Amino acid sequence: MKGMKTNKSYSKRLKLTKNGKIIARKAGFNHFNAKQSRNTQLAGRKGVNFVIKNKPKSHLMPFF
Repeated sequence: MKGMKTNKSYSKRLKLTKNGKIIARKAGFNHFNAKQSRNTQLAGRKGVNFVIKNKPKSHLMPFF
């Protein structure tokens, strides 16, 4: 069996930290941000801890 292809579109949304945690972008902050308050806009820059449960990590992220 050959290796699975990595889901590139999904892997671009994730970042691996130095300690091995996976950080994901918050949803809903790509556009239409001008109407939001400044605090809400800045809150969108923070990442969210992300846990992959039932999907193989190698399929979603090439760096595993």
